[in-house]
Amino acid sequence: MPPTNPRRRGVLAAALALTMLLALPVAPASARTRVKDWVCDYRWQDGPRQVKKVIRCAARRWRVPGGPRKALSVARCESGFRPGAYASGNAGVFQQALEYWPGRARHYGFPGVSAYNGRANVIVSVRMAHASGWSAWSCG
Repeated sequence: MPPTNPRRRGVLAAALALTMLLALPVAPASARTRVKDWVCDYRWQDGPRQVKKVIRCAARRWRVPGGPRKALSVARCESGFRPGAYASGNAGVFQQALEYWPGRARHYGFPGVSAYNGRANVIVSVRMAHASGWSAWSCG
């Protein structure tokens, strides 16, 4: 017979909710280390509007010299905000050198992700600029 006392029902509901929460599977430690999966994670389309949104978000999250305005300026100059841009061995929004991309992507949390992935290219590039400024870019 179910309890009729409202307080008792509330306590039982809370206990049931906690039990269900504790029964949820926990991601392995390796999956939890990729915090970049949720940072600046907007519904992705390769259009300039979405790219600019990710650039602003990343430049606020990892402060860069000149802030979001400078980050936007560099991306505009490098690729015109095009994730599919390519020139002389450099690719993506911030024209990352394809030779170095795998190591940079792995270092900044995007192992195995292409330099043509707009979100990955932006976040890796902004984190690089956060660490050492814009000198790695000809438009910096």
